[in-house]
Amino acid sequence: MANQIISQEGYDKLKQELELLTKTRRREIAERIQIAKDLGDLSENAEYSDAKDAQAFNEGRIAELEQLLKTVTVVKGEQGAKEVGMGSVVTVKSFAGTKIFNIVSFNEVDPTAGKISNESPMGRAFIHKKRGDKVKVVTPRGETEYEIIKIE
Repeated sequence: MANQIISQEGYDKLKQELELLTKTRRREIAERIQIAKDLGDLSENAEYSDAKDAQAFNEGRIAELEQLLKTVTVVKGEQGAKEVGMGSVVTVKSFAGTKIFNIVSFNEVDPTAGKISNESPMGRAFIHKKRGDKVKVVTPRGETEYEIIKIE
């Protein structure tokens, strides 16, 4: 896996998820397994099987998060930046009007709130561009040209 960049907020979000899975979720699943064992015959025990599946999923996600946290690079958005980067709030104009996008890391994406990933086609097109630059973005809906009006 290539080294991904992430904002401090995104990094903190991953750390919180890891803490929840290791401290709370593990304990809950262990209790479910013990209760299911107390019911008797494990070969016909759906509760035990479900709890073991949940345990496997939880442990897999913990391993994934631990690996991810070791390999990501945390970057900080710069106030007053002259070009678009991670954490930038970009105001753009297109034929459809003016829009505002916040360039965020992969785990913070929320298109309805204008949060787009630096790895998305739009995010990649905006990164390192300056105010006044025109950017063409190809999406499943077709090609759109944006002019960067403001970078915060």
